[in-house]
Amino acid sequence: MKLWLMKSEPDVFSIQDLARDRTTTWEGVRNYQARNFMRDDMKVGDLVLYYHSNADPSGVAGVARVAKLAYPDPTQFDPKSEYYDEGSPKDDPRWLMVDVEFVEAFDEVVSLDRLKSDKALDGMLVIKKGQRLSVQPVEKKHFARVLKLAGAKTKL
Repeated sequence: MKLWLMKSEPDVFSIQDLARDRTTTWEGVRNYQARNFMRDDMKVGDLVLYYHSNADPSGVAGVARVAKLAYPDPTQFDPKSEYYDEGSPKDDPRWLMVDVEFVEAFDEVVSLDRLKSDKALDGMLVIKKGQRLSVQPVEKKHFARVLKLAGAKTKL
Protein backbone atom coordinates (compact mmCIF):
# COMPACT_ATOMS: atom_id res chain seq x y z
CA MET A 1 0.00 0.00 0.00
CA LYS A 2 1.21 3.49 -0.87
CA LEU A 3 0.29 6.61 1.06
CA TRP A 4 -0.72 9.98 -0.35
CA LEU A 5 -1.71 13.53 0.44
CA MET A 6 -4.37 15.12 -1.75
CA LYS A 7 -5.33 18.78 -1.57
CA SER A 8 -8.76 20.29 -1.95
CA GLU A 9 -10.05 23.72 -1.06
CA PRO A 10 -12.73 23.18 1.58
CA ASP A 11 -15.12 25.62 -0.12
CA VAL A 12 -14.87 23.44 -3.26
CA PHE A 13 -15.02 19.98 -1.62
CA SER A 14 -14.21 19.48 2.04
CA ILE A 15 -13.70 16.37 4.14
CA GLN A 16 -17.21 17.03 5.47
CA ASP A 17 -18.53 16.92 1.89
CA LEU A 18 -16.74 13.61 1.39
CA ALA A 19 -18.21 12.28 4.67
CA ARG A 20 -21.68 13.23 3.39
CA ASP A 21 -21.23 11.82 -0.13
CA ARG A 22 -19.05 8.83 0.93
CA THR A 23 -17.16 8.83 -2.41
CA THR A 24 -16.15 11.40 -5.00
CA THR A 25 -14.17 11.79 -8.18
CA TRP A 26 -10.82 13.55 -7.90
CA GLU A 27 -11.07 15.49 -11.14
CA GLY A 28 -9.36 18.63 -12.34
CA VAL A 29 -5.74 17.57 -11.79
CA ARG A 30 -3.77 19.52 -14.37
CA ASN A 31 -0.20 18.82 -13.39
CA TYR A 32 1.73 16.08 -15.18
CA GLN A 33 3.60 14.86 -12.10
CA ALA A 34 0.38 14.60 -10.04
CA ARG A 35 -1.33 12.86 -12.97
CA ASN A 36 1.55 10.40 -13.24
CA PHE A 37 1.29 9.56 -9.54
CA MET A 38 -2.39 8.74 -10.04
CA ARG A 39 -1.79 6.83 -13.27
CA ASP A 40 1.35 4.90 -12.37
CA ASP A 41 1.42 4.50 -8.61
CA MET A 42 -2.02 4.79 -7.00
CA LYS A 43 -3.83 1.57 -6.19
CA VAL A 44 -7.27 0.85 -4.80
CA GLY A 45 -6.99 0.77 -1.02
CA ASP A 46 -4.15 3.30 -0.75
CA LEU A 47 -4.75 5.75 2.10
CA VAL A 48 -4.86 9.51 1.60
CA LEU A 49 -4.32 12.43 3.95
CA TYR A 50 -7.12 14.81 2.95
CA TYR A 51 -5.61 18.30 3.01
CA HIS A 52 -7.62 21.53 3.08
CA SER A 53 -5.68 24.14 1.09
CA ASN A 54 -6.34 27.88 0.97
CA ALA A 55 -8.17 27.55 4.27
CA ASP A 56 -7.94 29.08 7.73
CA PRO A 57 -6.05 27.10 8.77
CA SER A 58 -4.74 25.04 5.88
CA GLY A 59 -3.87 21.51 6.94
CA VAL A 60 -4.80 17.85 7.09
CA ALA A 61 -8.51 17.47 7.83
CA GLY A 62 -8.98 13.71 7.60
CA VAL A 63 -8.32 10.46 5.81
CA ALA A 64 -9.68 9.05 2.55
CA ARG A 65 -8.96 5.89 0.56
CA VAL A 66 -8.44 5.39 -3.17
CA ALA A 67 -11.59 3.63 -4.38
CA LYS A 68 -11.06 3.43 -8.15
CA LEU A 69 -7.95 3.37 -10.35
CA ALA A 70 -7.14 6.28 -12.65
CA TYR A 71 -9.41 6.80 -15.64
CA PRO A 72 -9.99 9.66 -18.13
CA ASP A 73 -11.26 12.90 -16.60
CA PRO A 74 -14.29 13.95 -18.69
CA THR A 75 -13.97 17.60 -17.65
CA GLN A 76 -11.02 17.95 -20.05
CA PHE A 77 -13.48 17.57 -22.95
CA ASP A 78 -16.21 19.92 -21.65
CA PRO A 79 -15.81 23.46 -23.01
CA LYS A 80 -17.98 24.75 -20.13
CA SER A 81 -15.67 23.26 -17.48
CA GLU A 82 -12.92 25.26 -15.80
CA TYR A 83 -10.79 22.14 -16.42
CA TYR A 84 -11.36 22.09 -20.19
CA ASP A 85 -8.28 21.28 -22.26
CA GLU A 86 -8.92 21.75 -25.96
CA GLY A 87 -5.60 20.07 -26.78
CA SER A 88 -6.39 16.77 -25.07
CA PRO A 89 -7.13 14.08 -27.68
CA LYS A 90 -10.23 11.97 -27.03
CA ASP A 91 -8.46 8.84 -28.26
CA ASP A 92 -5.54 9.39 -25.85
CA PRO A 93 -6.79 11.58 -22.98
CA ARG A 94 -4.16 13.72 -21.32
CA TRP A 95 -5.83 14.03 -17.90
CA LEU A 96 -6.96 11.36 -15.46
CA MET A 97 -8.83 11.16 -12.19
CA VAL A 98 -9.36 8.63 -9.42
CA ASP A 99 -12.24 8.05 -7.05
CA VAL A 100 -11.72 8.42 -3.32
CA GLU A 101 -13.89 7.33 -0.42
CA PHE A 102 -14.31 8.71 3.07
CA VAL A 103 -12.46 7.08 5.96
CA GLU A 104 -12.30 9.65 8.78
CA ALA A 105 -12.64 13.36 9.54
CA PHE A 106 -10.34 14.68 12.26
CA ASP A 107 -11.81 16.56 15.22
CA GLU A 108 -9.44 19.40 14.38
CA VAL A 109 -7.35 20.18 11.31
CA VAL A 110 -3.65 19.41 11.77
CA SER A 111 -2.52 22.81 10.55
CA LEU A 112 0.34 23.45 8.17
CA ASP A 113 2.04 25.44 10.94
CA ARG A 114 1.83 22.41 13.24
CA LEU A 115 3.18 20.15 10.51
CA LYS A 116 6.10 22.53 9.94
CA SER A 117 6.94 22.77 13.63
CA ASP A 118 7.06 19.00 14.20
CA LYS A 119 10.64 17.75 13.73
CA ALA A 120 9.33 14.21 13.08
CA LEU A 121 7.83 15.56 9.84
CA ASP A 122 11.05 17.01 8.44
CA GLY A 123 11.20 16.12 4.77
CA MET A 124 7.44 15.76 4.31
CA LEU A 125 6.71 17.17 0.86
CA VAL A 126 3.74 19.33 1.83
CA ILE A 127 5.89 21.41 4.18
CA LYS A 128 8.71 21.98 1.71
CA LYS A 129 8.74 25.28 -0.12
CA GLY A 130 7.69 24.92 -3.73
CA GLN A 131 5.73 21.70 -3.18
CA ARG A 132 2.34 22.74 -4.45
CA LEU A 133 1.25 19.45 -5.99
CA SER A 134 -2.39 18.55 -5.36
CA VAL A 135 -1.42 14.85 -5.27
CA GLN A 136 1.82 13.81 -3.59
CA PRO A 137 3.29 10.71 -1.96
CA VAL A 138 3.75 10.55 1.81
CA GLU A 139 6.28 8.43 3.65
CA LYS A 140 4.85 5.89 6.10
CA LYS A 141 6.57 7.53 9.10
CA HIS A 142 5.10 10.93 8.16
CA PHE A 143 1.63 9.53 7.57
CA ALA A 144 1.71 7.73 10.93
CA ARG A 145 2.89 10.89 12.69
CA VAL A 146 0.06 12.99 11.22
CA LEU A 147 -2.44 10.34 12.35
CA LYS A 148 -0.95 10.52 15.86
CA LEU A 149 -1.07 14.34 15.94
CA ALA A 150 -4.72 14.21 14.88
CA GLY A 151 -5.67 11.58 17.45
CA ALA A 152 -7.01 9.59 14.50
CA LYS A 153 -8.85 6.31 14.73
CA THR A 154 -7.31 5.20 11.43
CA LYS A 155 -4.26 2.98 11.80
CA LEU A 156 -1.65 1.89 9.26
